[in-house]
Amino acid sequence: MRSRTVLDAVRFGGQTPFYPGIPRDLSEIGVTNGLVHIRNDQRKATMLHSALLNVMIKAARQAARTLKRDFGEVEHLQVSLKGPANFVSAADHRAERILREELAKARPGYGFLGEEGGLTEGTDKTHTWIVDPLDGTTNFLHSIPQFAISIALQRDEMIVAGLVYNPATDELFTAERGKGAFLNDQRLRVAARQRLADAVVSCPLPHRGRGDLALGIRELAAAQPQVAGLRRFGAAALDFAWIAAGRIDGYWERDLSPWDMAAGLLLVREAGGFVTDLDGGDAMLSTGHVVAGNEAMHRELLAVLKQAAKG
Repeated sequence: MRSRTVLDAVRFGGQTPFYPGIPRDLSEIGVTNGLVHIRNDQRKATMLHSALLNVMIKAARQAARTLKRDFGEVEHLQVSLKGPANFVSAADHRAERILREELAKARPGYGFLGEEGGLTEGTDKTHTWIVDPLDGTTNFLHSIPQFAISIALQRDEMIVAGLVYNPATDELFTAERGKGAFLNDQRLRVAARQRLADAVVSCPLPHRGRGDLALGIRELAAAQPQVAGLRRFGAAALDFAWIAAGRIDGYWERDLSPWDMAAGLLLVREAGGFVTDLDGGDAMLSTGHVVAGNEAMHRELLAVLKQAAKG
């Protein structure tokens, strides 16, 4: 399309006909090694979001304003006797209320599944927002800037749009089904590493009171000697986003909730990655179990985890 635009410019005496997302002005187009491209600054300026993504981005940024302010206050509360836990819980609920209101304003008939308020069915039974207003609550509680707002839209049991936004870093990850994944308007692609020995993998850390402690320990013991490094970041939505961005090579976790992963699943797949449940199936939202990476990493990591599950 871009090459055709340049050729058309010659035919039309230097005036390019309009194609969506393509500059009319030839000064905005560059050629490197024979390949036509839009210069980075112009690409960013001409990047257009769909109406749906605009709704999601507006809602996320509205909620992020209060989270940024609250995050700044948490550090001061660390030294108080009461502690910041109640404050953070209030921040979580406040962010969800803003998201619910903003999304309902733009799409009043859609259902809403939120971490704090549960499921509210809409008049439109085919569409449901799946929302985590503050993924990484423990990080937020401890003034660690690794937390995110996660918004996904489910249409007829299929995730068709996803957004993960970290207000602390202003990194906005977005994806729509069939349209690719982006970080602040730059196209994303999963990492290309092919060996677990070269891989940095995000993983759960088993602890008492959550899940199968013995199984978690076996999985860590099986994976640790085969990878370059294991990491625990504490915000599942950002783990998925970082897989999509190629920052980490693999990720697995058990016992997640739908709002932890709905947007992230789409991000990974639209960035060319593979993501399944721990049986290799597509039941992530119902089982809460997930493994993700590029094709090779996903395959190898899944095999390691299946072997660990056998005991």
